[in-house]
Amino acid sequence: MADMPFHLHIGGREAKQGWTVLNAQPGPGVDIVGDLRDLSLFEDASVTQIYASHVLEHLAYSDEVLPALKGCHRILVPGGTLMLSVPDLDRICRLMIHDAATVQVQYQLMRMLFGGQTDEWDYHKTGFTAELLAGFLGNAGFDEVRRVDSFDLFDDTSNLTVGDVPVSLNVVAVKEVS
Repeated sequence: MADMPFHLHIGGREAKQGWTVLNAQPGPGVDIVGDLRDLSLFEDASVTQIYASHVLEHLAYSDEVLPALKGCHRILVPGGTLMLSVPDLDRICRLMIHDAATVQVQYQLMRMLFGGQTDEWDYHKTGFTAELLAGFLGNAGFDEVRRVDSFDLFDDTSNLTVGDVPVSLNVVAVKEVS
């Protein structure tokens, strides 16, 4: 698609200098209407960074997550980074069973587990712990996976908290340098 490597924001809606936004639904700020499950319009090694916040959990763990991550790996340049944010299953479950969790908090947490269910795209099919996500990324070919507190790139759910507890699992995965 592009002649030179660029940055790709999957699932975003916020226009930002230097980033191309791919989203399954058209809207303001969306450059390309497309799906994380099919990155065939992007050439091999054509993207320097991929950012996807609260997108991967919408894919089925049985047959969609790994191919999507392999697609991300394919389009990244060697040394390129994939920045992923997903609901943190471990933290959400701990908060859900905490004695202080009100019904309102439990409802908010339930929506993080199963999606907001506001449209056909807003259903969650997979839950991730740090270990599960690292395993999928390793199987997709990523060389290095590390957890980060925040990306501070876009105004999105990657920084979401319940009370003062962050409930997003934010990781950076690096494609090996050939």
